[in-house]
Amino acid sequence: MRPDIHHGRQDNADAPTLALMALAWTVADERRADRLLALTGLDADALRAGVGDPGVLGAVLAFLADHEPDLIACAQALETTPDILIAAKEELGR
Repeated sequence: MRPDIHHGRQDNADAPTLALMALAWTVADERRADRLLALTGLDADALRAGVGDPGVLGAVLAFLADHEPDLIACAQALETTPDILIAAKEELGR
C-alpha cells in the first residue's frame, strides 16, 4: 500500500494506525462492539491484549469489510475511503 498516493485525509496513516482508529470507531457503539466480539470470537480482554497484533487488527478490519454499511461509515468517520481500509486489512494479513 502506498498511502501517500491517495488524496484523503487519513490516507497517509499506516495499516496498524488505521486499524486502531477503526477499532476505536467500532467499539464506540455498544451494539457494533458486541457484534465485533460475537463474530470474531474475541472477548474484551483478548481485544485489549491484541491491539498490537496484526492478526487482531486485521480481524477488526475484516469485520468492517464484511458489513459494507459499517465499512463505509467507518471510512467516512476516519476521513478515508473503504478501499484504503481494505488495503490496510490486506497489508495486516500478510
